[in-house]
Amino acid sequence: MMGQLPAAQNSLFYDFCLERHIPEDHLLRRIDQFLDFDQIRQHLQPFYSAFGRPSIDPELMIRMLLVGYCHGIRSERQLCDEVNFNLAYRWFCRLGLENDVPDHSTFSKNRHGRYRDSDLFRRVFETVVQRCMEQGLAKGESFAIDASYVRADVARKRTEDSPVNWAPAKVTSRAVTEYLAILDADPALRRPQVKVSLTDPMAQWSSAKGLAEFYYSTNYLVDIEHGVIMDVEASPSTHALEVATTRTMIDRVEANYNILPTRLLADTAYGAAENLGYVVEEKQIEPHIPVWEKSQRNDGTYSRSDFTWSETDNAYYCPQGKALRATGYVTPVKTMLYRSRNPECAACPDKSKCCPNTPNRKIARNVNEKARDVARAITRSEIYTRKTFYQRKTVEMAFAHMKRHLKLDRLRLRGLSGAKDEFLLVATAQNLRKLARLCSIPPPNHGIPAPA
Repeated sequence: MMGQLPAAQNSLFYDFCLERHIPEDHLLRRIDQFLDFDQIRQHLQPFYSAFGRPSIDPELMIRMLLVGYCHGIRSERQLCDEVNFNLAYRWFCRLGLENDVPDHSTFSKNRHGRYRDSDLFRRVFETVVQRCMEQGLAKGESFAIDASYVRADVARKRTEDSPVNWAPAKVTSRAVTEYLAILDADPALRRPQVKVSLTDPMAQWSSAKGLAEFYYSTNYLVDIEHGVIMDVEASPSTHALEVATTRTMIDRVEANYNILPTRLLADTAYGAAENLGYVVEEKQIEPHIPVWEKSQRNDGTYSRSDFTWSETDNAYYCPQGKALRATGYVTPVKTMLYRSRNPECAACPDKSKCCPNTPNRKIARNVNEKARDVARAITRSEIYTRKTFYQRKTVEMAFAHMKRHLKLDRLRLRGLSGAKDEFLLVATAQNLRKLARLCSIPPPNHGIPAPA
């Protein structure tokens, strides 16, 4: 007999349990095991008034944002709609069927106010990292570092050639006001730009990814054992600013978790002399990083690698055994010049192969050359070619997951602080998903076949 729906008639009472309708292996149920907002509430307490109407629970707003970043929902309007009718989202956000979902404008008001003032999103991120460590997902032995470009939320048409005269009429948006304020606070962010966005002037114009666009960089410091993101930092997409985040993130991880890795894995972009000096001399970390250098010659004459360095004599020796002594002068780019004697070079049979156009040979030795030598030795070792080179891909996989699965290939918020908020939230979502996959308690009947 064909079934038929009953006539429409609303029940007077309903008996509905939201808990029963969420699958045991649902992602949000597994993530919920690792969230604890007690410390977050204490951290936020000074930023709320003791008088007036109660605000929307900050835990609700954080949970809603985590839903959005865990599931790649890029619009807060859409997020509010999704939470409104999705039972699993309501359950995760602690909303009953009768509760109202906050308006999307509430997120913007709090983000630009108390959440940013309290650095809330970093506190949430660090709480999740601490939970990863408690679950044994982060050993703290080997870290990998890298940066990835993410397009800024700007229009290509609203640009001007640099430098821009920021007349009062142009200072209209929050991102522009923040840009002018942060330049005074952090002079390191003053950098040459070909074009400047009038919408978000902190974004960097770059053609590194093909067609020139405005970008920010998200910088990850990843524990390679399970790919846990130990720290994240936002920066304009320039090589110097990306490399500078190495010091920021390593120091912060050491201060927050008392962890200092024994190895640091990175590509050649992080092989600058000053960066290697910090890693080796200051932190005593093994730099599994190719050295950034331009000393190799291609004109058939001797390169610096053909000369032998003597630490005892503080001198280089050429292939003929003649010494190049230090001049005692350190150049503005932090190099010490070593020079041979004119008479010895004039009588040398290899002068045409060494210094054919000058009376003597000069070699510039960086003040961090010891650290560079350590890095060179490691990159020539068997462990680097067989293991380290491939382990470095761990951080690149995190970027691929961020862009492909969580859909963060273009920012929605503007300004450096907006980029920082988004990068922190998506990194938090990635760590939570990793916790859910590797450490969550399986459902009671997980792995037990159904009866025949």
